[in-house]
Amino acid sequence: MPRVSSHDDAFIKTSHNPSITSRLPFLIPDFLSRILYRELLYEMDSDEDMRPISPINKPINKGKGKATDLMHEMDENLPWVEKYRPVSLDDVVSHKDITSTIEKFIEKSRLPHLLFYGPPGTGKTSTILAVARRIYGTNYKKQILELNASDDRGIDVVREQIKNFAETRTLFSKGFKLIILDEADMMTTAAQAALRRVIEQYTKNVRFCIICNYVNKIIPAIQSRCTRFRFSPLPIQEVEKRLNVVIETEGVKLTDDGKKALLRLSKGDMRRALNVLQACHAAYDLTGETEVYNCTGNPQPADIATIVNSMFSDEFTTSYKMISTMKTERGLALQDLLNGAYEYIDELELKPNSRIYLLDSLATTEHRLASGANEKIQLTGLLGAFKNAVELSQKT
Repeated sequence: MPRVSSHDDAFIKTSHNPSITSRLPFLIPDFLSRILYRELLYEMDSDEDMRPISPINKPINKGKGKATDLMHEMDENLPWVEKYRPVSLDDVVSHKDITSTIEKFIEKSRLPHLLFYGPPGTGKTSTILAVARRIYGTNYKKQILELNASDDRGIDVVREQIKNFAETRTLFSKGFKLIILDEADMMTTAAQAALRRVIEQYTKNVRFCIICNYVNKIIPAIQSRCTRFRFSPLPIQEVEKRLNVVIETEGVKLTDDGKKALLRLSKGDMRRALNVLQACHAAYDLTGETEVYNCTGNPQPADIATIVNSMFSDEFTTSYKMISTMKTERGLALQDLLNGAYEYIDELELKPNSRIYLLDSLATTEHRLASGANEKIQLTGLLGAFKNAVELSQKT
């Protein structure tokens, strides 16, 4: 029979007292605490449960070194377009007139709504991100809303994301936040109309930067409310300067012919130049002209010269078979051949009527290809246009 302590006996006797039972709801928690306390004492008396706990000898990583290695790895894995993106307005390649004007706006705290337009890869997004860093410092991401309007192009985005962000005021020293709408020319007309009203309503605490490739696709109501800046294609000299910095930093082995081909294909597009350079560096130990054209899938200048000369001088059937075979072996599209043929014809000495006829035929063929026409049929039509151009030059 289990032994009953004096404390337990007294507790049992008092439990039959009416004055105590009336207070039972208040005594139950105390009773439970007594039971738990006794169980704890019994466990402490057991030698098995009192064995010392062996310390954990695993070293504790504070995380600083690990974070440093992680950041270094992230920098190494970044695309060069992001890795070498300008941080400040002074780092922006070319467009000094634009950056100096915006700098004056910031100094006088009179930054208007901005509209940046121009071809891709000319520094529109990099410029506005540099402006955000200039205004807000390192915490600029908390003060901006960056949207790509080609993905979120409907009116719901204006009513929900943009309006919700614009309604809240900033808690920092600067009196306004920044909303960046990239590729805004892809927004629907209804979304642009709704955006116009939001721009008017929240001018006190929000500035908008609208970025697009074609300004004619932005409704006039938005254009009139923004200060417009046109970003023209970058000069080849400026692209070459930035490429030289990247080549030296990354240790890229690039020949002079390869650099000329890269600059020729970039056509003032810094993003395209850096992407092609990184792709060639990953694929080849030494990058020359041939490697650049193979990496981009563009026809080489020698192939373009062969094709154009064949269309001018060879018979129709011979030229058609040769071009078809080259397209199949090299994996070329007729659209790529048109671009190369245009550049090659532009350097030839042709009579005005023949040049005009050929350029018009190239434009017509390109339009039909964009509409989904058959490449073989369009190639035969292009060959016929070259034969007609030869006859025109012989008549005059």
